[in-house]
Amino acid sequence: MLKIETFSLGPLQTNAYLLSRPEENRGIIIDPGMKPGSLVRRIADMQIEAILLTHAHFDHIGGVEEIRKLKGCSVYIHDLEADWLTNPKKNGSARWPELGEPIVAEPAEYALDEGQVLDFLGVKLKVMHTPGHSPGSVSFLYEKHLFGGDVLFKMSVGRTDLPGGNMNDLLDSIQDKLFELDDDVTVYPGHGAKTTIGFERENNPYV
Repeated sequence: MLKIETFSLGPLQTNAYLLSRPEENRGIIIDPGMKPGSLVRRIADMQIEAILLTHAHFDHIGGVEEIRKLKGCSVYIHDLEADWLTNPKKNGSARWPELGEPIVAEPAEYALDEGQVLDFLGVKLKVMHTPGHSPGSVSFLYEKHLFGGDVLFKMSVGRTDLPGGNMNDLLDSIQDKLFELDDDVTVYPGHGAKTTIGFERENNPYV
């Protein structure tokens, strides 16, 4: 069983997740957001095997380059947003200069795709392509834990008014993929509190 830690980072309070085996001092990171100081301090003596990105909006990728250089780890992202890492206009950081400098990262080493299974830390993470908030949004399923980025929130859903967003695609992703999961799957969203598939299926007013 992996240890799961949450770090709320940057001006938009983006959730970064550290999955680790403390006894082996190894981990992986999902969505290292802006101003990642607390996360960087936590992993100072830890081997980081990979950075997994649910999508490439600026508030989710702000810490990518710092942590990649610090730990020498590879970055994974869906091909539909591969060039967003290198382009501040596409990742949105050029749109809101009041939130920080334009964010530019080197290209990812690996592409993610629907149905892909990643093997890290002795466990398997299934990749689910869940577009709508952005075209390359993915969710990562590890046993009963779903890391969904900005697709599904507690009593809410991701915004679709940014470039590449599509409400119909978002609702399809939630209803046809996420809501097919078991009720007791815990959802770890890109912002805010965690929830469960069952609770959202019964109570989320947007779906």
